[in-house]
Amino acid sequence: MLVLISILSVNCIANTQIPDYRQMAQLAEYIGVDYPEAIDSGEIINNAEYQEMLEFSGILITQAKASKVSALVSKAEILEASIKEKKASSVIQQLCNELRSELLEQMPQATLPRQLLPEPETQSLFQQQCSTCHGRQGKGDGPTSIGLEPPPADFTDRTRAMNRSILGLYDATSNGIDETAMVAYDQLSEEQRWSLAFYAGSLAFEEVKVEFAKSPNVTLEELINNSPTQLANGDIDELEKVVQLRASPSRLFSHSPSPLGIARSKLLEARSAYKNGQLEKANHFAVSAYLDGFELVESSLDTRDSNLRKQIEANMMALRKQFKNAENREQLEASLDATLAQLESAEQILSSEGLSNATLFSASLIILLREGLEALLVTLALAMVLIRSGRADVLRYVHAGWITALVAGGLTWWAARELISISGASREVMEGVAALTAAAVLFYVGVWMHSKSHAAQWKAYIQKQVSQRLKSGTLWGIALLAFIAVYREVFETVLFYEALLTQSLPSQTPTIISGFLAGALSLAVVAWLTIRYSVRLPIGRFFSVTTYLLVGLSFVLIGKGIIALQEAAIIGISPLPMNFELDWIGLKSTWQSVLAQALVIAVFVAYTIRSRLSRIQVM
Repeated sequence: MLVLISILSVNCIANTQIPDYRQMAQLAEYIGVDYPEAIDSGEIINNAEYQEMLEFSGILITQAKASKVSALVSKAEILEASIKEKKASSVIQQLCNELRSELLEQMPQATLPRQLLPEPETQSLFQQQCSTCHGRQGKGDGPTSIGLEPPPADFTDRTRAMNRSILGLYDATSNGIDETAMVAYDQLSEEQRWSLAFYAGSLAFEEVKVEFAKSPNVTLEELINNSPTQLANGDIDELEKVVQLRASPSRLFSHSPSPLGIARSKLLEARSAYKNGQLEKANHFAVSAYLDGFELVESSLDTRDSNLRKQIEANMMALRKQFKNAENREQLEASLDATLAQLESAEQILSSEGLSNATLFSASLIILLREGLEALLVTLALAMVLIRSGRADVLRYVHAGWITALVAGGLTWWAARELISISGASREVMEGVAALTAAAVLFYVGVWMHSKSHAAQWKAYIQKQVSQRLKSGTLWGIALLAFIAVYREVFETVLFYEALLTQSLPSQTPTIISGFLAGALSLAVVAWLTIRYSVRLPIGRFFSVTTYLLVGLSFVLIGKGIIALQEAAIIGISPLPMNFELDWIGLKSTWQSVLAQALVIAVFVAYTIRSRLSRIQVM
């Protein structure tokens, strides 16, 4: 029996008016675990243990009253009354679980471990630090265990393990247990202590240490804070999966978690927040599930099952609204279960026999073409305007813009991995704002060029104003536009390729590189054709064509900008009656994006009609 009362320093705790929810949670857990050693079939089998149970419950009531949380007081009083009535162990364990669940909601979120030591290293650490008391197999039969009172814990006792949390094991390792042989191992690093806690928590479930086809709907935080009994909540199938996860927790600590794994984890966190009444937090997690997870594998999944990709995307967007509605919980659970099942299907599709070389090549090619074509066309349009204006000497400003964007994009990606955390939502906001800014500037330039599309007008304009107006401020503005057009694509492109690499085998890396090179070659051909034929066009035709190109690009960018801000939950999503998607031109079936693009067309058409009427009147 573990004498928890000494861990908490009973007299100090009883007198304090500041409740420590984490210590209370430990105390509730130990009551549930140790009560069977005090009472059996309504009879006292160990009076010392029974008196400690009563003392433990009294401390819990004192602390609960100090917290002024009525639910805690009520649950603590019911627990004490049940102990006095010598109720069955199953009843006490259930009451302890309920009290502990309430305490977990009250306590601040604990810092979670980012990774565990490799299992062989953890096993070696256990043998060095723990085996003298707990035995080489964790059965509590180490060479120094003889005569110890209470005896060291038997980590292989499945009944006890079903009611022990990883957090409780971690705290015991970190703080030790007074009046027992268990000392604090605070000389060990946090990673070592977490690794030992997870290892000790797995020993009772060694026989199920196998890879499982489907994961339980459990987050890392839930697995740490709750016992298997709490997590399963009476569901036998779920209990089996939870036990397997306790036996093999490494799946939750992948050094490079898959995007679909991130999506699934974030949705589960959203569900947990929703159950706690934290609707805004739930919505935040739902947004992150898409942007930080699923979006990064859309290209890969599209090449294998485009219908599934569209269904998952639509469901994840719909879940955002449902997480904001506290009333229709049944509908939310149904939608969430369906989406989680679809993510499992997507993971099986993408992981079954790995992605084929053809799929990887296509995905790599499409990523670069999709992300790079707009940036290329904007940069080329700016460069060609300068060349046809007789100012090829200032092309260095355009080159400075796009080269700086490449460097800045690479540095931003590096900083996001090594120094700071840039969320998917922040990335989408950045991309959305940049797209809308570029769309506005390109539309203005396109309209301006349309007014000069007649050769005579352009020649007169060149002679009077271009040479004077292309001063340093204007030139740096051109450089800034080139920077914005390229930078908004670079960071996201790198993330997409990183996600693609996580879905492939090391031997398939050359295939991804081949797709990238093919995309780069395609963009180079587009650049060459644009330069070659635009230079040959008569000046009036050149500006006419360039006008429509720039307005077209602004049409695409404003659509993509609105969509990016919708994905980041900055702008609402109102779906059209029909569902369609043309990603290449930024067209999607939401009222917001379609109306924004329609506005671009309407304004340009109105301006064109007005210009023609003005010319007719002059003539």
